[in-house]
Amino acid sequence: MSASMFKRFVEPGRLALITYGPCAGKMCTIIDIVDQQRVVVDGPASVTGVRRHMMPIKRLSLTDFKAGIGRGAREKALKKALADGEVMKKWEATSWAKKLKAREVRQNMTDFERFKLMVAKKNRSKAIKKVLKKK
Repeated sequence: MSASMFKRFVEPGRLALITYGPCAGKMCTIIDIVDQQRVVVDGPASVTGVRRHMMPIKRLSLTDFKAGIGRGAREKALKKALADGEVMKKWEATSWAKKLKAREVRQNMTDFERFKLMVAKKNRSKAIKKVLKKK
């Protein structure tokens, strides 16, 4: 049991997804640990739309990605670390991020777009049944 079971630790530089509150669904970076239940997070606001503030850890889902910053880093250093490590690009390439994006697209569909999607699914299903029936 030498290998640790846990891979995602609450530490400065850890990229996290906000799951609850006014910033829900946005990405942030942990800047500092206040106590056992709270951390200081920052987007930065120009990148993710999250300003620097204190947040309970229960409202965060930690990701596998970590920016190389020290404790209490300023916004400029955070932007540089996120850009150098291409952390946001790596996050956007994950299946987790793609599922969140797809869910958002589905929620923003109009009634007519939902209708077109239903018709396309019906046509696809008919084509598959037709091919399988020939065999």
